[in-house]
Amino acid sequence: MARALGLDFGTTNTVIAMAEGDGATQSMPFTSSTGTADTMRTALSFMKDRQLGAQALKVEAGQAAIRAFIDNPGDCRFLQSIKTFAASALFQGTLIFARRHQFEDLMEIFLRRLSAYAGEAWPAEVSRIVVGRPVHFAGASADADLALDRYNSALTRLGFPEIAYVYEPVAAAHYFAQNLERDANVLVADFGGGTTDYSLIRFERHAGRLTATPIGHSGVGIAGDQFDARMIEHLVAPEIGKGSRFRSFDKVLDVPSNYYTSFSRWNQLSIFKGSKEFADLQSLVRSALEPEKLELFVDLVEHDEGYPLYQAVSATKMALSAADEAEFHFAPLGRAGRKTVRRRDFEAWIAEDLARMETALDAVLEQTATEVTAIDKVFLTGGTSFVPAVREIFPAASGRRRSRPAASFSPSPTAWR
Repeated sequence: MARALGLDFGTTNTVIAMAEGDGATQSMPFTSSTGTADTMRTALSFMKDRQLGAQALKVEAGQAAIRAFIDNPGDCRFLQSIKTFAASALFQGTLIFARRHQFEDLMEIFLRRLSAYAGEAWPAEVSRIVVGRPVHFAGASADADLALDRYNSALTRLGFPEIAYVYEPVAAAHYFAQNLERDANVLVADFGGGTTDYSLIRFERHAGRLTATPIGHSGVGIAGDQFDARMIEHLVAPEIGKGSRFRSFDKVLDVPSNYYTSFSRWNQLSIFKGSKEFADLQSLVRSALEPEKLELFVDLVEHDEGYPLYQAVSATKMALSAADEAEFHFAPLGRAGRKTVRRRDFEAWIAEDLARMETALDAVLEQTATEVTAIDKVFLTGGTSFVPAVREIFPAASGRRRSRPAASFSPSPTAWR
């Protein structure tokens, strides 16, 4: 019997770990039509299936959901980055084949699919589940209490008798601290898809046992997805009509910019496709001064090009972590879909976001009255930690406050996400 399950329900990826009675832990394997893995992309796909009945849907999660979407782009409803809606009071559900699904419905469906993929590895009895949560949820007006209420609703439906929460960077720090040779104050930066979280933790060993004492934490609801949105804003949006104009009777007006906010967030694109805004955009083509651009926009949405675009942007972002320039290639844009991107331009696009991330970093030090000289180790985790401009936040922050070298700096080898 598993003593507890640990759930990292991420914006991009999800992992579940099992803790046995002897204290040993292991990640849970999931076997779907795409193979076996212990990490699942936080994504869902829905398709009608005649064999299941008129009202039934075939649901896949993770990599299998992505494969279903790629193989059936016109017939498949695809959702990803579900977590970004958790703390939004504005998100009151989405229609999937004429049936409304709330956030807690989507979370429950996703976890049930993971349970099915786990098969016999999923324990018959679980005493408790420990769930990671960001310090600050994603979103401009994120409501953490609302998000946790939604989490609780979904997890209670799955029958977990006890639900506990831990800040995500604390969990990351505990893994890192296993290799510490002496007591240390550790600053942990956890860069996810939707949030950036910082925790300052004191690790000590007593009689060979590692203990962790939280000192303080802070965070901000922006991370890797926001960087991707900036790239789309500058590389793609102008090619599909952002900044263009349309004629309304005797006036010439700007095409509404809110259309492009939805396009830059692929987790929202599937919802945008069925919205009144998209219908308005389609009607706008007839009066546009550059109708070919809006026609291209409509085609990209109708053909569900959000995920392929995500892959192209992610590849470019990854390449810019190792080189001063990289090629962006997205064939559905035609001739406009091949551009050279310079790192210095990318850094200029994300400058405002970097400033907010650095402000949150300063906050955890100021709120705990901690001098930088008291920090022994800095541990970064998550794919965004490989962005050079992000890593520069930490030495720069140290340099403003002292003259000796920065704390020991340990970036994680975590893959891009």
